[in-house]
Amino acid sequence: MARTLQNKFHIAISLLTGLIFLGTIGFRYIANYNWINSLYMTVITIATVGYGEVAPLSDQAKLFTTFFIITSVTVIAFSLSVITEYIVKQSNPMLIQHRKIKKMISTFENHIIICGYGRNGKQVAKKLLAHKRPFLVIEGVKETVDRFQSETVPMLWGDAIDDESLKKAGIYKASTIICTLPEDADNLFVVLSARQMNKDLRIISRASKPSSYRKLKLAGADNVIMPDRIGGDHMASLVVVPDLIEFLDNISLVGDGSVNIEEIPSDKLTQGKENQSIIDLDIRSRTGCTIIGYKSPEGKYVINPNASQFLESKSKIIVLGDAVQIKKLNKLYDISTTFE
Repeated sequence: MARTLQNKFHIAISLLTGLIFLGTIGFRYIANYNWINSLYMTVITIATVGYGEVAPLSDQAKLFTTFFIITSVTVIAFSLSVITEYIVKQSNPMLIQHRKIKKMISTFENHIIICGYGRNGKQVAKKLLAHKRPFLVIEGVKETVDRFQSETVPMLWGDAIDDESLKKAGIYKASTIICTLPEDADNLFVVLSARQMNKDLRIISRASKPSSYRKLKLAGADNVIMPDRIGGDHMASLVVVPDLIEFLDNISLVGDGSVNIEEIPSDKLTQGKENQSIIDLDIRSRTGCTIIGYKSPEGKYVINPNASQFLESKSKIIVLGDAVQIKKLNKLYDISTTFE
């Protein structure tokens, strides 16, 4: 719509310019006025100020003037309406914010696309905001976009199952897409389209029904989450092992004084040195963080790895620490945290 209005604005300016040019040429060669008088007559005719002619007009010139007046009224009426609408729209804070967000989205790379801003979508956005990860939301309800869109929560109004919406969201440059649409069929369609458009994309989808789990995996989803099952398991665990679950909940918190788990590429820690092991890093004494996991380049996880574990290229380590310790680790190794 904004593009259509901008095109109409350019047409209106072109018509006004053409009208002035036409009138000046007509009065110059039909009424035999000089160039200054021709421009003057054109302007006062268009402006309908009611001034008299600078010199008597011939019958031929009067016919031209009649035609020019009728044309001017039509062009001016159209141009004024378009220009007024354009100025009002340009000064609209919502539209200004929308253009600013659109420009910001065009610069995104390795970002995360969230499909849907319902309960799950909001939780995803909240978590990504806390970890300072760039993301945008594709939302199909205009009222939701108008209400929640901001520079911290950029949104695109569109249907996520539409390939054009995915393209506008930068699907080819994105690192991850998270499908949180309420219907499993819609999530399945998005997963199929996203996998076809970007083979390297990480795809995470929610599922409501157990029967949808395998279909989403076959369609190309890397991870399929069933919120209802997770919620039920979590509530049951609070009965069976309440202290353990409460501890794990605290680990997932973000903020000063909380406990954090982060994954860090081992290449950042070894800094190009070969044959480095966990004991060589001495992270515990240097930062206070504890290495609780190791992920090999092939994707194999080692829980509580030995100190003699060698760090292969493109592997990752998982560290546990509070906010101060994690910050010290990042500063020591000049690491931008994986959540920035």
